[in-house]
Amino acid sequence: MPRTLDPATRGALAERMRFYRDLGLTEFYRRPADPALLNGQSEDAAASEAAPGASTANSGEHQAAPSQAPAAPEAAALAIQPNFFGEESAIRSRKGFQAPPQITPAVPPAERAAALKLIRDEIGDCTRCALHTGRHSIVFGEGDSAARLMFVGEGPGADEDAQGLPFVGRAGQLLNNMIAAMGLKREECYIANVVKCRPPGNRTPDPEEAHTCSPFLFRQIDVVRPQVLVALGATAATYLLGARQPLAALRGRVHAFRGMSLIVTYHPAFLLRDPRQKKEAWADLQIAMKELGLRLPGRG
Repeated sequence: MPRTLDPATRGALAERMRFYRDLGLTEFYRRPADPALLNGQSEDAAASEAAPGASTANSGEHQAAPSQAPAAPEAAALAIQPNFFGEESAIRSRKGFQAPPQITPAVPPAERAAALKLIRDEIGDCTRCALHTGRHSIVFGEGDSAARLMFVGEGPGADEDAQGLPFVGRAGQLLNNMIAAMGLKREECYIANVVKCRPPGNRTPDPEEAHTCSPFLFRQIDVVRPQVLVALGATAATYLLGARQPLAALRGRVHAFRGMSLIVTYHPAFLLRDPRQKKEAWADLQIAMKELGLRLPGRG
């Protein structure tokens, strides 16, 4: 069982994590048994998924999500899980990960578009966190309000901020191609992000920013109620599942999430930087296709 870190050590570790993130090295959250090893760079950092600076979407994503996600996420408020800094503590809103909000009652398909509009109206001209100071547009989400498939990314990039729509730049074009390869159209899906305002320089959202915005995302998910939810990158997986774990440990399987199936794969912005991983992402999407009952390539 990981030992509790004292405040000074925790602060130093947090600063080191921010430093590595600014360098684009983010997969270093596998905490060594010897805390002294934290002064060195892990092998995972060299093979990190994300680096800031993509203009299409945030891609400095943490490699994470929970090692043991509760089968019923609404029970997570009572769970004990590692928080951002490896400390074990009850999940509280004031530190670590927040407990996911309670699942809201189902909305009839014919009323889902109106329900999403109510959520957007509640967000308003949001000033709840510091991200509002640098944004041009709030990027709420887009797509079929009764979609069977939903994608969740990290946050808006420059193109998204300019147009007010998710995934419309180069990463969005790649996501469109991924959706088409599944035999679907973009307008048949619903697409949203963890945060709805662009972080400066496309950096990874801070925990406070993500926790401020993510309740609206959970409400969007509960309204749409897709059969399958695809987390694009580690930041999306982290905040959906509620704790941190290397992305490699989350891919390749189906996670139970709020009564639906959750699949984790790479963010399209990362695939633009490392096209070699497209084959792995396609394998993840085929898992989603199987859950949806879609025809897999090479099968009748």
